[in-house]
Amino acid sequence: MKNKLIFYTGILGVSLFAISSIAGGLLIEGYSVQRQYISESYAIDTDYGLVLRSFGFIPSGVLIAIFCFSAHRYFLSSQLTKIGFYGMGIFYGIATVVVGLFPCDSGCNKEYIDPSISQMIHNLAGSMTYLFLPASMILIGVGLNQFRPYKRLIMTIIICAIISILFIWVLFSNPDSQYLGVYQRIVEIMFIIVIIACAIEIRRNPV
Repeated sequence: MKNKLIFYTGILGVSLFAISSIAGGLLIEGYSVQRQYISESYAIDTDYGLVLRSFGFIPSGVLIAIFCFSAHRYFLSSQLTKIGFYGMGIFYGIATVVVGLFPCDSGCNKEYIDPSISQMIHNLAGSMTYLFLPASMILIGVGLNQFRPYKRLIMTIIICAIISILFIWVLFSNPDSQYLGVYQRIVEIMFIIVIIACAIEIRRNPV
């Protein structure tokens, strides 16, 4: 029964994140999914920012953190796997809560002109996510590699980690690109796929 609860926790967490990201883009007039960051949909001055943060991104981060901090117990896991899941819990779960509690300035202040404290904390949390989350994913894959039942899951995790690293590099190296929103969403989709894949594995083969 506990494995089903953890499964639903992970699925609900990433679902809330996805729904909030989509809703934010639809609610704001003139918002461009192609060019703008997800954070811009719940920036400090947006009409629905507080609602999206309070009922979407912050609860999503809490659920993702609970899932990641618990997930290693349901695998034949090594110490590397445990570290990887804890890394995901910190750099995706808790970091999502932090960026929700500390939204970015209007337009996410891409030029970083006289940023608020909230903007600085937001940027730091977001940067830590993109720097350390792919590494956490790789640690999970490497840690599971010694156990035969997880071959398909390992492949999914490693492929998603590689794709996320590629698009994070593109995102950081092209700050003026017209496709920033696309690049970021590809990265986020990779993170979501990994959590869904792990949740499904937990439900199917609880240890």
